[in-house]
Amino acid sequence: MAAARRLLIEAFGRIAEADLVENLRQDGDMVLEVVGLAQDGVAGYAGFSKMTAAFPALGLAPVATALPHRRMGVASATIRWGLAQAAREDWRTVFVLGDPAYYGRLGFDAKLAARFSSPYAGRYFMALPFRDDLPLDGAVDYAAAFQRL
Repeated sequence: MAAARRLLIEAFGRIAEADLVENLRQDGDMVLEVVGLAQDGVAGYAGFSKMTAAFPALGLAPVATALPHRRMGVASATIRWGLAQAAREDWRTVFVLGDPAYYGRLGFDAKLAARFSSPYAGRYFMALPFRDDLPLDGAVDYAAAFQRL
């Protein structure tokens, strides 16, 4: 995982997101890490961690792509693979905080997330449900490590 850490530092230009991943792992909240590989090494990364919610929910973050591989679909491929895995493992929804134009193309919806109370509520907070029986409301929050970011 040292290569993924280097990617996160390179992509964000700081160590905070790499430390976030380490903290999520140490706290036992990291559920799924998807690493996209290329001939020259790690091309992309997507992390999925447990969220605080009344139902099984994950938060997608961080997502990163190595500079030489940007705008080639690496991030969307790692995210889509992770979403498919999460759906198979019976998680009910995934939340993300990000660009609505980008994440909307992957199926995330801010209107759905607006039904839930969260410190991250707003137009950039989105949800992607895997089942039709998602609760209509409730509180959701990212794992504690995000507060230390």
